[in-house]
Amino acid sequence: MAVQTVQVETRTVGRHWTWQRLLAWFVLSATTVIALFPMYWLFISALTPTKYTINTTPTLFPLNPGFDNFSRLFALANNYWRWMVNSLFVALAVTLFHMIFDTLSGYAFAKRRFPGRNLFFWLILSTLMIPDHVTLVPRYIVARELGLLNSLWAVILPGTANVFGIFLMRQYIQTLPSELIDAGRIDGCTEFGLFWRIILPLCKPALAALAIFTFVRYWNDFLWPLIVLTSDSTFTLPVGVASLQGEFGTDYGVIFAGAALAALPMIVFFLVFQRYFLEGVRMGAVKG
Repeated sequence: MAVQTVQVETRTVGRHWTWQRLLAWFVLSATTVIALFPMYWLFISALTPTKYTINTTPTLFPLNPGFDNFSRLFALANNYWRWMVNSLFVALAVTLFHMIFDTLSGYAFAKRRFPGRNLFFWLILSTLMIPDHVTLVPRYIVARELGLLNSLWAVILPGTANVFGIFLMRQYIQTLPSELIDAGRIDGCTEFGLFWRIILPLCKPALAALAIFTFVRYWNDFLWPLIVLTSDSTFTLPVGVASLQGEFGTDYGVIFAGAALAALPMIVFFLVFQRYFLEGVRMGAVKG
């Protein structure tokens, strides 16, 4: 009876709003509003006529909202859906390559024994300190020499593997019991069979997180596609929307409408798979 009384009192106290909980709630609420406000501003601007888009006195609610911006977007950008298909193809292709090569590399660094394993891993990991902008010119020269300019493969091939993906998969595979691999070898499984039948099925959570991070990154990629893609039919969605800016004037309503449509799939994607985003962050923080 005394134990039940203590449990009831504990639950009752836990429901009380202490000043620490109120402060935490206020900070989290303010942070959420600040983080979501740019997205909110994007969508209300997409629904606002262009003449009201830029005001000296901004408003929190759209003035005379409508879908005229979207109608003009499809009238001006005849290849808009082509841009979306290009972005989808690039993001899916790069994601598939990452899931293959990053997992193979992570497995080798986590479970295989070979001379210089740690040295090679830390050398690869050290490339994270090199900014992407430093490699733009060398990558462009290579793409030009291979005849890949103005082709979607010029965007896909440089992204076939990623240091972060290798690190993420290595950290996860290190947590898998080595006894399973030894048992597979005893049963006569080949090295590829070990990887295909044992490692991959156990890596589904890490593969899901890696796929989501990679897909979102290359769906939103702008700088490299802007450099190597030159014709309207090969543009990805971010480059295509940016190309709608005029030389002497910009229809901001159309730009906002294009950006809102481009952001909408990623918002839905994140809401559906947000658990894997958080799982990926947690796995990347595990010390191997």
